Amino acid sequence: MTRHKRRKIAGIIRVCVLLVFPVVVAFSVKGIPVIKNFFDKMGSISIENHNEMTVTETTIQPVTTNKTDEFRISEGYGVKEETEETTDVLTKAENPLEKNAENAGDKPYPETWTAGGAIVRTTYGQYSGNSFFDLDNGGQVNNQTSIPNETLLSESRCSADFTVEDTTEPLVLIYHTHTTESFEPYVRDFYDANFNYRTTDETKNMVMVGDAIQAELEAQGIGVIHARDIHDYPSYNGSYGRSRETIQPILEQYPSIKVVLDIHRDAVSGEGVAYQPFVEINGKEAAQIMIISGCDDGTLGMPNFMKNFHFACRLQEQFENDYSGFTRPILFDYRHYNQDLTTGSLLIEVGSHGNTLEQVQYSGQLIGSSLGRLLNSMK
Repeated sequence: MTRHKRRKIAGIIRVCVLLVFPVVVAFSVKGIPVIKNFFDKMGSISIENHNEMTVTETTIQPVTTNKTDEFRISEGYGVKEETEETTDVLTKAENPLEKNAENAGDKPYPETWTAGGAIVRTTYGQYSGNSFFDLDNGGQVNNQTSIPNETLLSESRCSADFTVEDTTEPLVLIYHTHTTESFEPYVRDFYDANFNYRTTDETKNMVMVGDAIQAELEAQGIGVIHARDIHDYPSYNGSYGRSRETIQPILEQYPSIKVVLDIHRDAVSGEGVAYQPFVEINGKEAAQIMIISGCDDGTLGMPNFMKNFHFACRLQEQFENDYSGFTRPILFDYRHYNQDLTTGSLLIEVGSHGNTLEQVQYSGQLIGSSLGRLLNSMK
């Protein structure tokens, strides 16, 4: 090859390089997002546990550009709107079945079980009939008195007849006339016919439920006194007289107390059957509850019974607004139950003997959570 030909070929090569170079540069710049997407996909590989590596598929979102801000490469990708959190953050509670009392008393909780009648799991809904009426803001009333429903409905719209102030003094008194009332150990198909569902072990009786209520109230800054005395053992008769003797000195010592709750459990049963009234709340089973508000027929010495009813309605509505289906209708009946002592005195039935320890403990937490909200809203 002559020197002339070599020079000619070299010239042609230089011209080609000059023509192709801008194209290569442009392609390289435009190819950056592609390269980025490749590494993004590589970055979607995640280790789910220490023993297994899995690949999580990632949907690549279209990239949008904004000429006023070159570094803003997406429009809301991966961003969630902030929403108000409505789920309760309850205090941590140990499973009552795993608790051991320092002193279980004379009537400990059973360690072995025998098969008896059937347990029927059920959820009570809305009731119909002449004795029932709906409250304006949730829940119902079961009127077992001669007072017309129309009169009670009007009364149900009244505010509570006491005020609440910020104070370090106790606002709530919790006690148990039937302290030893107890429950099923866990969900099962039968109950134990040899167990009367009463125990002096306070990790398995109404004291445990009271503890759950107290913890939630105190978490919301509500002062609580919890009377843990046993009033129904060894003798059941005279329980209400003994519980009255317990709480009267407390009320005299702490005039700041506005709400007095006697926490019981019901006994819903039939021939060879025990019922387990429950409702699922936030993915967990709770025992359904029932407020009892006493009425005076002129012989019970409760001239302010309607003031208790006003508070019962406010609390029932709070429960139902917070936890739909949590309550059975308020029982308004000719009952005394020491409800003459304050204008915020109520009895609450937490589940039945067919409910489990864990269900009623959770109900206690929900009661305390709702009551705390109600009292704080009244300040």
